[in-house]
Amino acid sequence: MNSTTDPQDKLAESLANALIERGWKIALAESCTGGLVCAALTNLAGSSDWFERGYITYSNVSKIECLDVPAETIESFGAVSEEVAAAMADGARRKANVNVAVSISGIAGPTGGSPEKPVGTVCFGWAIQKNMGGDVQTITVTKQFSGDRQTVREQARDYALSHLLGLLET
Repeated sequence: MNSTTDPQDKLAESLANALIERGWKIALAESCTGGLVCAALTNLAGSSDWFERGYITYSNVSKIECLDVPAETIESFGAVSEEVAAAMADGARRKANVNVAVSISGIAGPTGGSPEKPVGTVCFGWAIQKNMGGDVQTITVTKQFSGDRQTVREQARDYALSHLLGLLET
C-alpha cells in the first residue's frame, strides 16, 4: 500500500494492513456516521481485497430489517445503546460472512439528546470471529464526544477505526 500523510488515511492503511495480514474482511454497520467509516476505508486503493460491505442503518426499521437487530432490544434499550451496537455488529458480521464487523449508533446533534443520552453520545460495537465458524467476541463501548454534528461524526469514525486497530494488535 502507498503511504500517506493524512492521519485518517494512515489509520485506515494500518487497519487494512492488519486485516490483510490475517486474511480477514470487514463489514460496517453505521448509523449516526452515515457512511463516514466506509468512505475512510474505501478511500484506499485495493480496499476490495479486505472491505466486504457497509450497511447504513439510520432508522430503527433498517436496523431490524438489514441487520436482524431484535425490535425488543431497540424498544428496551433505545437505538443508541451498547446492546443495539452489539446486535448491529453481530448482524453485520453474520450477514456479510466476515471475520470482523464494526457498528456505530449515536446522537450527533444538534438535537435528539436527552439528560440520559446527551448529544455526542455514541455507542460502538466490534464483533470479531478469529476463525470462521468459531467463537465470536463482541466488545461494546460508549463514548461522549463534543463539538458540532460533523465533529462528533468524525470523532466517532476515528475512534471506531483506532479502537479496532488496538483490538487487532492485542
